[in-house]
Amino acid sequence: MNIGDKVRMLRAKEQGVVTRFLPGNQVEIEIEDGFRIPVLRSEIVVVSALESTRFQAAPGIEAQKSAKPEIISSAGIYLAFVPQNGPGNLKIVVAYLVNNTDWDLPFSIGEERENRYSGLYAEVLKARSFFKLGQPYALATFENWPTFLVQALWHRRGAASLREPLIRRLKCRTQTFQASSGPIPVLNQTGHVFQLDVEEVEEEKPVAKEATKPLDATALRESLMGNTGKKELSAKEPAKLVRPSSIIDLHIDKLLPNGFGSRTNAELLEVQLQEFEKNLEKAIASGMDDITFIHGVGNGVLRNELHRRLGKYPGVAYFEDAQKEKFGYGATKVKIK
Repeated sequence: MNIGDKVRMLRAKEQGVVTRFLPGNQVEIEIEDGFRIPVLRSEIVVVSALESTRFQAAPGIEAQKSAKPEIISSAGIYLAFVPQNGPGNLKIVVAYLVNNTDWDLPFSIGEERENRYSGLYAEVLKARSFFKLGQPYALATFENWPTFLVQALWHRRGAASLREPLIRRLKCRTQTFQASSGPIPVLNQTGHVFQLDVEEVEEEKPVAKEATKPLDATALRESLMGNTGKKELSAKEPAKLVRPSSIIDLHIDKLLPNGFGSRTNAELLEVQLQEFEKNLEKAIASGMDDITFIHGVGNGVLRNELHRRLGKYPGVAYFEDAQKEKFGYGATKVKIK
């Protein structure tokens, strides 16, 4: 089951389209009139694409028109990378643009390197189809991959609601790329997959302390190239490309509104640093230009630690005190490469 799939409820008459995955083994589906409801996965089944052709009316008999409006799948655009063996056993990935919606997608895709754009392809991606980028990318040069820029329009014949154009940037980063493995919709292969048409940020589960540490790009390469033992890619839901707010408040009372409990000052600082690194990684991966962290003035411990870590981040161009007239000396603006 993937975002964009048409589903039918087992114990009710409603049908809908999967719009996102929720905690607790639930999914959100959009039913008629645009209403979205949460349901358990065990209570729905995917509607087969062959159903309409298998159950056609007999010749000479006019099929009755359904009283329900047509279900339109409007979410599910992905950029996916499938690992392969290249010439001389070189480990590469092949990139695909995947359309798991009922819309046709006139699109262009290109690369950005050091603020210079290079166009690669401009085509029309039909509903429930994929487009293979001819140029493979070597895992050995992972750190030098470009920022991918996808621009697209939504098109359906006949009457349809007007949708805003899709413009998304994706910069593959070590941590997010390693965590993005899963099944690729439509393509029916396993690889690294990023959803591009995410409109809202989902609430995340608490992140383990170890998961917030920046990963070594060399270790990622070795893992993907099989130097550390072969590991089967997990079949979890495709990772979503999540863009955080451009201003992140790290005040501890904002992060722990229900109280601090018996946490020590060191533990509270760790909570703030985890929130900082999580949002910085998201900002880098989603192609944001900059992000501001509000840390307050205080005794300067949090500010100094943020600046120390920012100085070591390869994805950070520079950082500086944010607008003093707005934040005083209590915030840092980070410019992303």
